[in-house]
Amino acid sequence: MDKEHNQDCRACMAVVLPSLDPDRKFQKVVEGLVEAGFQHIVIVDDGSSTQRRPFFEAAARIPACTVLTHEVNKGKGRALKTAFACVMERFPELRGVITIDGDGQHLVPDIIACGQKMLEHEESVVLGCRDFSLPGIPPRSVAGNKTTSRFFRILFGIRLSDTQTGLRAIPARYLETFCGIEGERFEYETNMLLYMKRLSIPFLEQPIATVYDPDDYSSHYNAVKDSLRITKVMLRFLATGSGFRYLVSSLLAFVVDNGLYHLLFSLLLGRNAAELASALAQAIARALSSLFNFTMNDRFVFRSTAEHGKAFVKYYCLCIPQTLISLVCLTALVSALEIGSPALATAVKILVETALFFISYFIQKKWVFKKK
Repeated sequence: MDKEHNQDCRACMAVVLPSLDPDRKFQKVVEGLVEAGFQHIVIVDDGSSTQRRPFFEAAARIPACTVLTHEVNKGKGRALKTAFACVMERFPELRGVITIDGDGQHLVPDIIACGQKMLEHEESVVLGCRDFSLPGIPPRSVAGNKTTSRFFRILFGIRLSDTQTGLRAIPARYLETFCGIEGERFEYETNMLLYMKRLSIPFLEQPIATVYDPDDYSSHYNAVKDSLRITKVMLRFLATGSGFRYLVSSLLAFVVDNGLYHLLFSLLLGRNAAELASALAQAIARALSSLFNFTMNDRFVFRSTAEHGKAFVKYYCLCIPQTLISLVCLTALVSALEIGSPALATAVKILVETALFFISYFIQKKWVFKKK
């Protein structure tokens, strides 16, 4: 295969097509891929009924097609992983795969555009993204996509215009990693996006046509049910990520900090004015709890690969101003509210610290403990 020919995705990439109980649309999709010149089409029959098997048998007679079969339905995620494993084993020379759906929503020119863009950016996964602002798109699809897009942006900092796209061009270097991602059914595609973020796998968006069949669409998507399923996957992923570990670390530091503050404020209050006792108690408690928090965040939360000394300096460049802000706010509130109770002063301190919690997390993740 010469170099120029090797730059054509139809020759050097495999199209991956998982399918369950296909119809005539599936047949037209396969025929369109063959007519366009794709040389490697990997089809997975994911436990289809006996009546639908002729569609796969017809595809298997096409030289460009490789048909794999699950005897029982295992889900789209497992079907994709079966196809990825096949490509790695049988076609190790290929430069990547393009996953598509068999319902005709992905047009051949868009499939080619995603493949070619991946060949131009071989470090990146290319996502074919639909424009949901166009008229005529089913409201349930618009609602579902907007909901998950907001969650992706707020919880994970991932900006995607189409979180549910099945058209994805994936470099071969990531196939083994993607085979190990959790998920057997539709949640797998969501997990794939989340792990791309966690593993720092870059992605690009490629605008594609928005195609819907109004007579057949109702069977494809349930906005409430599918959005809840995807949301559950995202929340579970969040619980295993740095955000959850940061929460645990912060809660432990919170106990140390506020426990020491309450104890020291009680000891110092009889000898000093309330404002001074509060300031001294907070300064000492924060010095000790911050050392504990730095160690936890460095080793447990962010599992930093940054140089320990530099991370320590950065941490205190953040911690000291944050402590001063907290100190000024708390002292002002203790004075303004004329607080003389250690319990009430501790409660006010908790409110102030909670407001600074989220800002501190993002700064530590992006700057203090940033991975190389």
